[in-house]
Amino acid sequence: MRTNFSLAQLADPQLAEAEKNLRACVHCGICTATCPTYVLLGDERDSPRGRIVMMQRMLEEGGAPSPETVLHVDRCLSCLGCRTACPSSVDYARLVDQARAHIETHHRRPLDEQLTRWFIATVLTRPAIARAGITLAKIFTPIAKRLPGKLGAMALKAMTMRSGKSQAAIPETDSNAPRIALMPGCVQAALAPQIDEAAARVLARRGLSLTPLEGAGCCGALAHHLGRSAEAKAWARRAIAAFERGGDFEAVLISATGCAAHLQDYPHLFADEPEWKMRAAAFAARVKDFSLLASPRAANPPRRLRVAYQQACSLQNGLRLLGQGEALIAAAGHEVLAIPESHLCCGSAGSYSILQPEIAEALRERKLENIRSVKPDIVVSGNIGCMSHLSGEGGPPILHLAELLDWSEGGLAENSISR
Repeated sequence: MRTNFSLAQLADPQLAEAEKNLRACVHCGICTATCPTYVLLGDERDSPRGRIVMMQRMLEEGGAPSPETVLHVDRCLSCLGCRTACPSSVDYARLVDQARAHIETHHRRPLDEQLTRWFIATVLTRPAIARAGITLAKIFTPIAKRLPGKLGAMALKAMTMRSGKSQAAIPETDSNAPRIALMPGCVQAALAPQIDEAAARVLARRGLSLTPLEGAGCCGALAHHLGRSAEAKAWARRAIAAFERGGDFEAVLISATGCAAHLQDYPHLFADEPEWKMRAAAFAARVKDFSLLASPRAANPPRRLRVAYQQACSLQNGLRLLGQGEALIAAAGHEVLAIPESHLCCGSAGSYSILQPEIAEALRERKLENIRSVKPDIVVSGNIGCMSHLSGEGGPPILHLAELLDWSEGGLAENSISR
């Protein structure tokens, strides 16, 4: 498609990359079948094709975006199913990222939305504060249930979240074992620290040693998808510096696929900063998803399970890893069940379930209906967002892939699969 950016606008590397993707789009509409909001709502403005038209107009004109554009860009889950389906290789991520940054800079949101977004970027990215907030929400359940709008959605989400640590010890590894840097993350560290413990035991059995990446924190994905570019870069610099201080690592692991996809995208954050772009590329090249590090291993689980494997959008469309998780589950002695409409997002999408609770809940129920149709014993995912969104009322038992493998290999108690 034709564009009308000025030379001054195209001097911005981020905008230049967005313009390149706009020109690649031929408006064929193949992307619409993979877009959860279009499938759910049937509104062309809630399809990738419709959003691209609005984003182009907004970015070319500059200045304050229209309320219509803000509404429909906000409704995008960034699941990137459209990117995977696109025959013209349009990298929709570059477009929507630039659009969100523009909206954050040029649009003034109502006070309640500002507070909600501040809470997501400031509280949820710091595990100690997030744990305290979750505890308070559970203590004041009667009040929390009555909170309106997005505040109520946040409180209800907190009330369904579980946390706790497993009791099994982590096996010792050889002092010469390859070192894997473990990014601590944020939300998962607050909700489910037992996932990283399980991952450490699984990898130790494969001769790999997990070493916490001291000084790193949140990956920055939450801030990035809110359009808060400066905050996202600050988290990224912190992670990269911690990696460089840590010595020689074989790989970098963060055991949430949504975070891993963002870590691999770090070089794009620094398109306008050549030195940091080079350092980000060196860091991103070492990022490996858990499913790549945990090689298939035969196990004798306490019992064979029918496992519905929830492939997070970040795994399918961000990391673009298909088949790895299924191979690990099958090797561990379980039956892998394919979930119908597995390409459609469950509605979690980072902070989306807080910011767009009605759409997120509709997508959750659609996903749960598809899961129930295959009658699994348990659901397994590699992403804390999917796990927390699908759990709770009406949700099935759900574990992280690392937890299932650990249980199958004798690392966790029998009751761990019924949490």
